[in-house]
Amino acid sequence: MEKGAKIYIAGHRGMVGSAIIRKLESEGYSNLVFKTSAELDLTNQAAVTDFFENEKPDYVFIAAAKVGGINANNIYRGQFLYENLMIESNVIHSSYKSGVKKLLFLGSSCIYPKLADQPIHENSLLTGPLESTNEPYAIAKIAGIKLCETYRDQYGCDFISAMPTNLYGPNDNYDLNNSHVLPALMRKFHYAKINDLKSVEVWGSGTPLREFLHVDDLAEACLHLINNYSDPQTINVGYGSDLTIKELAETIKSIVGFQGKLLFDNSKPDGTPKKLMDSSRIRALGWNPKINLQDGIRSVYNSVDKSQW
Repeated sequence: MEKGAKIYIAGHRGMVGSAIIRKLESEGYSNLVFKTSAELDLTNQAAVTDFFENEKPDYVFIAAAKVGGINANNIYRGQFLYENLMIESNVIHSSYKSGVKKLLFLGSSCIYPKLADQPIHENSLLTGPLESTNEPYAIAKIAGIKLCETYRDQYGCDFISAMPTNLYGPNDNYDLNNSHVLPALMRKFHYAKINDLKSVEVWGSGTPLREFLHVDDLAEACLHLINNYSDPQTINVGYGSDLTIKELAETIKSIVGFQGKLLFDNSKPDGTPKKLMDSSRIRALGWNPKINLQDGIRSVYNSVDKSQW
């Protein structure tokens, strides 16, 4: 990717999009294009068409999505399916129509079957039922993958897709109703510490295993893929090891400095029992994560603006 190329980052204010911008700027890419959702509604086909006709970006990163944790995924099922389908369809189609050189679509590890063999290889896609709580979101992301594949097949577009594991980092969402497990626990433990509470509730049994990747490592992977990958098959981007939700909670509890007890609410859903990605293909391309989980969580906790909590 040429340093002077015009690069459009969809979803630039989110955790992933902002990390991609930081990485691109640090590497000397300065011709970056982005719009807020108020300036450009990506679910509006006409608006997206006009944007691409006027801007004509050379490269596109699709980090825009309607996202949330297990609760939000389960409650806003129709909204998550519709909005994600519209965003990816409009951006991918307009990228084709305007002659974009290369596009990277970012999905999610939830695209894989609930009981996929571990670690999850890219070939597991569409081999079994999805986890029911996030099925609509997963179906939308699978559609995005297939759009990239079929536009490559029919039109020769160099559109690729990458599936990151669970992410955390700067600009995460800390809304307790809609956030993912790591930021939610961080906020809960901080609140409990400053209010001298005796316990913190953790959703589910604590036994599911999860893999976590710092978003800055993902941003580096995205740039690496744009420059080194042009395969029709989606590619996993993971950390390489996992831990139980209980172990995650104990890690965050220690970093935050909360002294009370953990209470596991078994009435809340656990989700998929285990989701460890097989990231051997991207490692073979020369990318490896650099930020270990404890250092990453500590850095996020120390830098986040807790006054909003």
